[in-house]
Amino acid sequence: MTDFDPIELKRIRWRSRRGLLELDLVLERFLANGFDQLTTAELFAYQKCLDLGDNDFLDYVNGKAEVDDPELAHIIGILRAA
Repeated sequence: MTDFDPIELKRIRWRSRRGLLELDLVLERFLANGFDQLTTAELFAYQKCLDLGDNDFLDYVNGKAEVDDPELAHIIGILRAA
């Protein structure tokens, strides 16, 4: 899968708990169905998403805001498909 250490993967999963129910639902589905298949580059992009504010992150996932960063756009596409 990746070069990430198992403890860091657990931290990423923990950081995926958000303050908005709508975002939590999307991320829970993603963690259950797609997270373990991510490449190292995708994991780094996912971590960048986790640095976003909840409302901005949700707007990207829902398509209400345009994602300018190609790395983020790719991982947002994965989240939408999960």
